Amino acid sequence: MRAFTYDALPGRVVFGSGAARDGLPGEVEAFDAERILLVSSSADSGLAHELCTPFADRIAATFSAIRPHVPLDVAEQAREAAADAHADLVLSIGGGSTTGLAKAVALTTGLPIVAVPTTYAGSEVTPVWGLTEGTRKTTGTDPRALPRTVIYDPDLTLTLPVPLSVASGLNAMAHCVEAFWAPRRNPVSSAVAEDGIRNLASALPAITADPADRDARAGLLLGAYLAGSAFAVAGSGLHHKICHVLGGAFDLPHAQTHAIVLPHVLAYNAPAAPEATSRIASALGRPDPIEGLHGLGHELGVPDGLRELGLREGDIDTVLDEILALAPADNPRRVTRQSLRTLLHAAWTGSAKETA
Repeated sequence: MRAFTYDALPGRVVFGSGAARDGLPGEVEAFDAERILLVSSSADSGLAHELCTPFADRIAATFSAIRPHVPLDVAEQAREAAADAHADLVLSIGGGSTTGLAKAVALTTGLPIVAVPTTYAGSEVTPVWGLTEGTRKTTGTDPRALPRTVIYDPDLTLTLPVPLSVASGLNAMAHCVEAFWAPRRNPVSSAVAEDGIRNLASALPAITADPADRDARAGLLLGAYLAGSAFAVAGSGLHHKICHVLGGAFDLPHAQTHAIVLPHVLAYNAPAAPEATSRIASALGRPDPIEGLHGLGHELGVPDGLRELGLREGDIDTVLDEILALAPADNPRRVTRQSLRTLLHAAWTGSAKETA
């Protein structure tokens, strides 16, 4: 076994059915917070109102103008809201974009975050932040962006529509797969990623069969947590560089983009990463993990290609150089302009045979 370094990240995780409704007041109280900035979208306003009722007098301001990929101007508006309210805590209730905005506030203010995720993004357990200015999304890592407490309550995901649950779950799957060859990978993060894949692969079909299956919802949420934990330690690789550039440049839906691109990146890297590929296959329960991911996506109703998300074929060439500049030098397989174009075109058409 090669030598490795593992940086365990701080953070408190509370997991269980009813954990948000029963535990959120105590978790907020633990910070002695008196002036809370609530970050939650209009769509989640009913849930946020319900969860915050026991400490409503401590909500000093609410910011609900959430947008995907955290545009810089939106982040600055939220930071201004925190300053105007003299906030001493950021409470985020919502999906990945909501968590991302809370991180943007914490990044410049240093305020602690209590996160209550309602999707399977996994962002809530990572110190990774992202901001979009114009058509360019910039990401980075900062310990100030890592939520101090995360409350996972499977009950909050019961009403998440199946298509969004699937896309969000496959986004988590991408975190797991990429953790096998990301820059700071190590045996611990790989073990966590492997178990994450196992939970996600088991829960996703169960939820499509019965969206009210509480055990499956809990399994998917646990898988998302494990995925985020592995990704937080291992870092991001080629897959995330591709998706972040595409998302920032063309405002593509985050989770669906990850779900479509993932099997193509795996197909590209697999010949140079046989051990990782074998472990991914074992966790998926499918002998060929590339066909397995394509098949799983097809079974779950994921769009076949990026063109179905509105990306035009000519758009590929406009982002090639930007992605190539970000491609990790230690990706299992060297990335060239031509190989990257082939990969992206395969993801655009949705052809399982095109990536080579």
